[in-house]
Amino acid sequence: MDERPFENLNVIPFVDIMLVLLTIVLTTASFIATGRIPVALPQASRSQVEKHQDKIIQLVASGDIYFDNQPVSKDELEERLKSLPPDTSFLIRADRDLQFQKFIDIADMLRRLNFTRVAVQTQNATR
Repeated sequence: MDERPFENLNVIPFVDIMLVLLTIVLTTASFIATGRIPVALPQASRSQVEKHQDKIIQLVASGDIYFDNQPVSKDELEERLKSLPPDTSFLIRADRDLQFQKFIDIADMLRRLNFTRVAVQTQNATR
């Protein structure tokens, strides 16, 4: 038997395996970061988009509540909301100086009445 020590080591297969592993890791990492797989969607002719108007609930710093630009009390707001269908969409505009509990009270009222289409309007931060 020939028992000579290794004079050189062929690292090319090792590099190939590492490149494949790197490709797998980068592909998986980009999928995890975006949370979705990029898909080129097919095109169709433009359809008429249904225009719907959000119901607007405004909460001012003084604690006053406005529903569609009409001042209402919390109880009046709840009564008006009960008459609306559950798929109604709402936009909440709350003053930044408003007590957080008042905002939570309105959000909780919407949740109790099974409204799920609720958005909160914010303003872009200027730097």
